Amino acid sequence: MQKKKAIMIGAGIANMAAAVYLIQEGKWRGDQITFYSLDDHGSNDGAPVDTVTDEYWNKNHPLENQKGYVARGGRMLNYRTYVDLMDLLSRIPSATEPGMTAEEDTRDFDAKHPTFDKARLLEGGKGIIDGGKLGFNNKDRVLLTKLIAMPDSEEEKLDNVTIAEYFKDDPHFFETNFWFMWETTFAFRTRSSAQELRRYMHQMIYEFTQIEHLVGVNRTRYNQYESIMLPLINYLKEQGCKIILNRRVVDWEFKETAMQDEITVTGLKMINTKTQEEEHVVVDGDTGVLFTNGSITDSATLGDYETPAAENMDYGAASSLWKKASEKFYNLGNPDKFFADRDASEWVSFTLTTKNHVLLNEITRITTQEPGNALNSFISTTPITPLGHKDVNMSIVVHHQPHFTSQKPNETVIWGYFLYPRRRGEFVDKEYIKMNGKEMLEELLGQLSKVDPGPINIREKETEIYDSVINNIPVYMPYASALFNNRAKSDRPKVIPKHSTNLAFTGEFVEQPYQMIFTEQSAVRSGEIAAFHFAGIPMSRLVKTPRYDKDIPTLLRAAKKMFD
Repeated sequence: MQKKKAIMIGAGIANMAAAVYLIQEGKWRGDQITFYSLDDHGSNDGAPVDTVTDEYWNKNHPLENQKGYVARGGRMLNYRTYVDLMDLLSRIPSATEPGMTAEEDTRDFDAKHPTFDKARLLEGGKGIIDGGKLGFNNKDRVLLTKLIAMPDSEEEKLDNVTIAEYFKDDPHFFETNFWFMWETTFAFRTRSSAQELRRYMHQMIYEFTQIEHLVGVNRTRYNQYESIMLPLINYLKEQGCKIILNRRVVDWEFKETAMQDEITVTGLKMINTKTQEEEHVVVDGDTGVLFTNGSITDSATLGDYETPAAENMDYGAASSLWKKASEKFYNLGNPDKFFADRDASEWVSFTLTTKNHVLLNEITRITTQEPGNALNSFISTTPITPLGHKDVNMSIVVHHQPHFTSQKPNETVIWGYFLYPRRRGEFVDKEYIKMNGKEMLEELLGQLSKVDPGPINIREKETEIYDSVINNIPVYMPYASALFNNRAKSDRPKVIPKHSTNLAFTGEFVEQPYQMIFTEQSAVRSGEIAAFHFAGIPMSRLVKTPRYDKDIPTLLRAAKKMFD
């Protein structure tokens, strides 16, 4: 139903994309669009630590004592599949490169710094593992082929089926180099949705031939905030959009009608998190409401070099609001599938800042590659899974430096994460979730020492490395992998639910045909669909999604790689 104004609940990339499309394709004025949000970046963050505005953290960490940088997560792009994202970035100026669009900025940087990972997998006593040897046996190949060959019309057969259940008669699959690389590239777990794995196989099938080197991965010039979100913020503010921050929308007002299925928002209740005052917004008949109904960084907490990140048990700002809507209307999904099982979704990450390049140079020596080319994953040397298999302990990303525009030439920023935060460290005898920044660095140095080919071991540089540390910020994210949680297709609402007159859902917790989640691609796509709907633009004008799973040469190359 065509509208004249929009209220955005959440100011992440999905809703900001929707605003751009409303302005450029719908010919709306910016002042017709208002955002209410806790922050202006969603999960695409990255900042100097002394600018972090999270009140939960700042109460216990005085800003004047904090230095370094932090990013809760990291983003890898892919031009071949992220077509809606690249279309969006082509529409806005870069925030850092004069005369370039954000797309041109990214393509320019990526062309000058192409990804080629020579040390995707590392294992103690073996050093760099040849990831080109995927390690499949015939049962692995048969089951994976069946998954890839499953037509879209049969996808619901995978409702509520985990990856572990799909491969229940083939535990060997979880010992393959392919699984180690796939789980850490995309953050899948054995408990994740087999339905979601199928979608990734369909959209990323060409990665079979290059996953060990990540040559299909594209990166932004700087962190995801400065290269993706800041250009959007600058553009939307210049267009006159109102971005009202420190607002947590806590409840809905819906129209009471004889048609119990009709979904019409008439008002919003919210809290000003600065003043704790309650506020109310009336939603009139000319206004569409675009709601990002889940966030992988909701309820995230930060620690510091001496302090672990605490657990925040909040269900999540966005998901709590989603739950209230889903309890009133039958077709708005089931947020509990994604936000009531932390054991299936939690991560711990860290952002390490040093005042020189000693550690950076040691990683370069050990992995034989320059910064900016790698996602290095360390395989355990002993079985650590319930099935008695080896698995990946931790992964690190060594960014091209500088990763932040304010970073000094002598500083290094490295990001890493633990996909299973309840596992115990090999070098620090405690669960990763209970480690402070110093202990996470100790665990990293231990992993590097195991794979160090010598003749000089990184242990000999330990004192220099510890002396170089500015800060190392642990981050606990209870919902980082929530979008992969096991679920049925009906557990996520559609972008435009049936019977909705003015409410659209955006982000990565919505159901869209074919789209894979955990990507800016799916988030932007949802915002684009919502904008076209409310602006009355034909859906035939949406950016066309490529189907590599229908491309015979791509499938043949993948099949050949599977048997190498």
